[in-house]
Amino acid sequence: MKSKLIGLLGVLVLLSAWSIPVAEAQRIKDVASVAGIRSNQLIGYGLVVGLPGTGERTPFTDQTFRTMLGNFGINLPDNQRPQINNVAAVAVHAELPAFAKPGQQIDVTVSSVGDAKSLVGGTLMQTYLRGADGEIYAVAQGSLAVGGLGAEGQDGSSIVINTPTVGRIPNGAMVEREVETGFAHSEFITFLLNRPDFTTARHMAEAINNLIGPGSAVPVDAASVRVIAPRDPGQRVSYLSTLENIHVQQGQAAARIIINSRTGTIVVGQNVRLHPAAVAHGNLQVTISENFNVSQPNPFGEGETVVTPDSGIEVRQENARMFHFDPGVSMNDLINAINQIGAGPGDIIAVLEALKHAGAIDGELVII
Repeated sequence: MKSKLIGLLGVLVLLSAWSIPVAEAQRIKDVASVAGIRSNQLIGYGLVVGLPGTGERTPFTDQTFRTMLGNFGINLPDNQRPQINNVAAVAVHAELPAFAKPGQQIDVTVSSVGDAKSLVGGTLMQTYLRGADGEIYAVAQGSLAVGGLGAEGQDGSSIVINTPTVGRIPNGAMVEREVETGFAHSEFITFLLNRPDFTTARHMAEAINNLIGPGSAVPVDAASVRVIAPRDPGQRVSYLSTLENIHVQQGQAAARIIINSRTGTIVVGQNVRLHPAAVAHGNLQVTISENFNVSQPNPFGEGETVVTPDSGIEVRQENARMFHFDPGVSMNDLINAINQIGAGPGDIIAVLEALKHAGAIDGELVII
């Protein structure tokens, strides 16, 4: 099988630019990723200097400042606290892309961890960025680009625009160590579906087998498809370039209604269907008003001025409208009917929840 793959490699390279226009089909690179090829998170702790009086004076800032000076052979007395306000302690984080090599540069984000008012105009001193294993993978340093703004007056008034305590340094970190991916250490390549689906996994395996040959791809489960591949790294790159441009017909998503109760956003999937049901909608408005009447005695009469409350309650209920749904009603019919009754997002959510509890909706109701 290995020799067969290598023999087909030249043909596959020629076919890499060739695709069959399939309705609603997508490339494998758009619906899946390769197992083991991912970015890695890096984090570090450092100092930002050169701030125009917007820094901080905290114990851990002083300790970090003393350590930095000690690295340059400058030792401060233990009983002397540095009088500085142009320094801020910061957390630095970045993502190390897959296949990043030593000498390449990556972007970093710098965030204040103390009570610094702003990082505008600051410069990050040399900071080691470590991975989850504690090893140093990059070194960051440079001037910050901050999109926020903060200003404060002598009377205590202040204004803050966006977030002045977070900044970025484009290409601010130099990669020092490469992360092994295991890309060429196995005789298989495993594709991981971005949206796990058994139908999509089967379609992907069939599409690969139709181009490469029977038995080349096997759907392992709803989220992964395993494909045999050449061991040589150069051949594997060309081989994978061909595979990721194969078009695959995705399986239809499960019937779902997604509701965001905070923003009132409602998204109804295309496969949502209704069983026979009747929906009534009516608005009940209760208005309570408080008025005060003043009672005064007659001129030269005995008595006192008295204020008496006069409460009024008004109840008004709009005419309810009822809609009947036949079996197999689609999403469009549901939306059109709800729009006819003039319901707001809150009322629509209540109607959908009631239909779900009544067993009249074929689909999952997800509230986020």
